[in-house]
Amino acid sequence: MHFPVLQASLALAQTAPDYGQCGGLGWDGATTCDSGWSCVVSNPYYSQCVPGSSGSSGSSGTSTSTSTASTPSLTGIAATAPTTPPSKLTGMLPALGWNHWNAYGCSINETKVLAAANDFISLGLKDAGYEYINIDDCWPLMQRDPTTMQIVPDPSKFPNGISGVATQIHALGLKMGIYSDAGTATCAGFPGSLGMESLDAATFSSWGIDYLKYDNCNVPANWTDSSTPQDGDWYNSNSAIRYRQMGGALAEQPNPFQFDLCIWGAANVWDWGARVGHSWRMSGDSAPTWQYITEIIGINVQHLSSINFFSHNDMDMMEIGNGALTIEEQRTHFAAWVFLKSPILLGTDLSLLNSTQISIITNSELLAFSQDSTVGTPAAPFNATASLPTTSIPEYYSGESSKGVHVFIINTSSSSATKSFAFANVPGLTGSGPFILHDMWTGTDLTGTYSLSSTFTVTVASHDTVAYRITSS
Repeated sequence: MHFPVLQASLALAQTAPDYGQCGGLGWDGATTCDSGWSCVVSNPYYSQCVPGSSGSSGSSGTSTSTSTASTPSLTGIAATAPTTPPSKLTGMLPALGWNHWNAYGCSINETKVLAAANDFISLGLKDAGYEYINIDDCWPLMQRDPTTMQIVPDPSKFPNGISGVATQIHALGLKMGIYSDAGTATCAGFPGSLGMESLDAATFSSWGIDYLKYDNCNVPANWTDSSTPQDGDWYNSNSAIRYRQMGGALAEQPNPFQFDLCIWGAANVWDWGARVGHSWRMSGDSAPTWQYITEIIGINVQHLSSINFFSHNDMDMMEIGNGALTIEEQRTHFAAWVFLKSPILLGTDLSLLNSTQISIITNSELLAFSQDSTVGTPAAPFNATASLPTTSIPEYYSGESSKGVHVFIINTSSSSATKSFAFANVPGLTGSGPFILHDMWTGTDLTGTYSLSSTFTVTVASHDTVAYRITSS
């Protein structure tokens, strides 16, 4: 989601616009197309005006969407929507990469994308584990190819096409992602993929795409969720089915896709997202503010049970390098995305990052917690001492990794504050000690050892996060 696109009501038009919706269950807009265009059914909920013979109602045509056999207890499109799970050949761990939107918006082109890919090499990001170079909205022309119906890359932005860019990115040992929308148009008004899922998935595959961000703008009224879904399961909601249709189409391609559901936290996506994709957005768009960082942490901690291998709550693209975030706030931004196992997609002009910011996003010990292949669950809030003050979001988190037990402490206060935790209160910590406390930011052990009866105290700067690993001596 980036910004709304104003559209005239189709119900007021005598004919549907070219490439516009012209039919489907619950559709109350125009059902005829201009002369020389036909209303072709893509699925029971969506028909589209495409070049062809004379206009017709939205009750004929062939579907381009994959489906499964009917489920007896369900009715309508929910009974035949794809149930194919996401690929297990990708997406086990949170994605690490870059997305162009926060840096460039619609002002994107091949040069900027390839510059980011080369920055991955020169700044050590690839060596740190970052691999995805992702294009967001505004990459294609406004109209599909009238003959093939494929989405067409804007040749003024991508003179070598998307496939040409993908080839160069792959040659660097990186992967490439692209953007589309589960509506009739993207958030910026470019062609969406609703009703064209199979064609678009095959097109992206032929270009060498490895990752799809799938947005949620310009959804026809008959595809919205007006009531509790069938069987009370949001997997059967219209919103979920729009994403299931693309998931089914991606599953038919010869190469695996990492699939991110950019659904803004709608339709209880945390309950069904892992049945459709690898990650799912938990809110609207990010912003380079402390308020956004704390709000999205607060949202995410309510749904930590959804997070594991192949299953990640997406807290949205990173804002490190953007706005007026302090270094301490940027450390918390990165640390929270790490310990809550969110995808980490950098969203700035990488060439403008300073050495401190680069050291934050390439911190090997924090990234190791994010990318741990043995433990897929995130850190979770815990009661660090017998009495904790009430704060806007939880400040104390603990989680396990293959290397030990970890404690992360956020100072939400506007001034420096003393923070303490009792070793006996840390979940997962076993034995009586002695324990070694290791600073994950600096990569060094703290002086001395601690027992299970010890309490550790530290002064934390305003809006900063400290990160520790506890191991037996």
